[in-house]
Amino acid sequence: MTYGEERPQDRASDPSGLMDLLGVAAVLVEADGRIDMWSPAAEALFGYACDEAVGQYVAPLLLHPEHREAAIGLFAEVMETGRGWAGAFPIRHKDGRTRMVEFRNMRLTDNIGDHYALGLAIDRSTVRQVERSLALSTRLVAQAPIGLSVLDTDLRYVAVNPALAAMHGISEADHIGRRFGEILPGAPFTSAEAAMREVLASGVPVVDRQAVGRTIADPEHDHAWAVSLYRLEDHHGHVLGIANVVVDVTDRYEAARKADRAQRRLRLVANGSARIGTTLEVERTAQELADVLVPDLADMVAVDLLDSVLRTGRTDIGEDPPLFRALAVQTAYPTDAAQALIPPGSLTTYHGDHPAAHCIRSRRPLMITHLERGDLTRVAADSDAAALLEQAGVHTAMAVPLIARGQVIGVMGQARARNPLPFDEDDLTLACELAATAALSIDNAVLHQHIRSAAEALQRSLLPQPSPRRPGLEVATRYRPAQAFSKVGGDWYDVIPLDADRTALAVGDVMGSGIPAATTMGRLRTATSTLADLDLDPARILTHLDRITRGLDPYIATCVYAIYDPHRAQLQVACAGHLPPVLVRADSPPELLDLPTGTPLGVGGVPFQTTALSLKPGDQLILYTDGLVETRNDPIDERLADLLRLLSPPHRSPEETCDQLLHKLQHPDGHDDVALLVARAQPLASAQEPEPSQ
Repeated sequence: MTYGEERPQDRASDPSGLMDLLGVAAVLVEADGRIDMWSPAAEALFGYACDEAVGQYVAPLLLHPEHREAAIGLFAEVMETGRGWAGAFPIRHKDGRTRMVEFRNMRLTDNIGDHYALGLAIDRSTVRQVERSLALSTRLVAQAPIGLSVLDTDLRYVAVNPALAAMHGISEADHIGRRFGEILPGAPFTSAEAAMREVLASGVPVVDRQAVGRTIADPEHDHAWAVSLYRLEDHHGHVLGIANVVVDVTDRYEAARKADRAQRRLRLVANGSARIGTTLEVERTAQELADVLVPDLADMVAVDLLDSVLRTGRTDIGEDPPLFRALAVQTAYPTDAAQALIPPGSLTTYHGDHPAAHCIRSRRPLMITHLERGDLTRVAADSDAAALLEQAGVHTAMAVPLIARGQVIGVMGQARARNPLPFDEDDLTLACELAATAALSIDNAVLHQHIRSAAEALQRSLLPQPSPRRPGLEVATRYRPAQAFSKVGGDWYDVIPLDADRTALAVGDVMGSGIPAATTMGRLRTATSTLADLDLDPARILTHLDRITRGLDPYIATCVYAIYDPHRAQLQVACAGHLPPVLVRADSPPELLDLPTGTPLGVGGVPFQTTALSLKPGDQLILYTDGLVETRNDPIDERLADLLRLLSPPHRSPEETCDQLLHKLQHPDGHDDVALLVARAQPLASAQEPEPSQ
């Protein structure tokens, strides 16, 4: 994505949150190596308070003995030559741990000529995390087939991705600095420009507004786009500009125009529009297409998709012969001819003379008005299938390519047997119109499937893979993504080893979805892991997380955080607006823990409270997110009662408990993702065996 240069400001700009995220620490060292100044961020990075560091020699304070000689040499070179030094160096934290820290060191000179060394330091893992997040965001934007751009408040382009540049027929670089009206002049785009100004003024987004016109990329033909507009603001509420999301929907637009030409076609196309593309599931959309066509247009229909489209989202023209995956089959009545069709889910290749192969090669439909006996071997997969078609009386057939965004992604085959009329040009036109509508829906479903997989992969990559054993604990965890793409991304769990054989357990839910929610979840989980090392009680951990979450506006999150001490057989737990954990004691019925609920993280203003209770060997603690028990139709009290019932004796292992709860409780429509953590107390001696390697 190409970005424009920022114009000079005539006033101080508001601060970016990046410096706070990186936590840049500053340390000023005198020429003799004593620390003269120590920033608050240095306290957080190195562990020493200001009064513990200032006046101390930096080398013995922050360096292991084996690293001091090299560091002193670098310090001397900076002080003698005045040349700065940048790089990573191992630093000894106050707690004795070694951390790799990125440094920028430079020499400073005061007004009397004395030299000082200024060190700017950042935790290296934090830098790498920011770099990875930026790389992921850049890759997603650059490779998205949807047009994306950012315009400033004067409607000048400041960022454009390759897909939008291709739609306009103008390079990314030539967009930058030019107004929207210069790139897309003329009456067809004036309403779009007016909508942009309205969104800038009101902040109310515009979603899927259709625009039709011609561009330099194709000046001879009309194109249609679905345009969505969103106002961009910084964390202080200042308007930065507008984001423009564009999807080429020309195929659907052309199909709709043709549907207006005849009443019969209008009825069937309207029926198809209502029934095709109701979900973002590829197989379901293909079956919807087949259901619309049968019996109004054909007696039997088969929908096949190129397997490369399902695997990669792209047409692999290198496959010869192409490999198809059958998605849907439908017949108007029970017939043995159905056995001649490839069953859904199967992979197949067709011979070179088959209508499907013809459609892939030519990108054009093929209609055979009258099938003679010898022609059946051409339209059938093999000789046995041809015999079944002949017995069923199949006498006419046609194949239509599924074309979306200029790419052939599959083929729709149709035939008639009981219907005595052969296919004609009107039937072919109607089939092509429905195929165009369905192809775009199928392609959108494939695209969303890949994007959902990316969001789920990001979510899973941010979740830990904890050992099933901790001192005094047996732990099992599960994450199940939502079926809907828009719900993936917010739930997490964590199992954090602490000193003195203690273990921190956490489950939380960011109130958002998609890749942004997954990223926010990752930041909160990282913060939780960092705070856990400070040896604070659960309420104070949640207090710090609350402050951090308020800085992640507009996100809020719920969380349960617990610390188990196996030597004292004690569990400390605190809750931030989350559903109550379940405690299953070995000798009594399961119960919802009566904890002070608290407010979600990011709301602020209400203190959190820590509750302490004992755990005996065999007792289980169940932490979960709302996707496990909440549904659209059932009262939450009934669902929680179902949860307690499933946890009643006989008691199972943590792994079996996780599988049981997910199998019995997670709703079939999967409207929300689920994070689940089950921990069972064990005798400490048996838990001190070596942990299995990861």
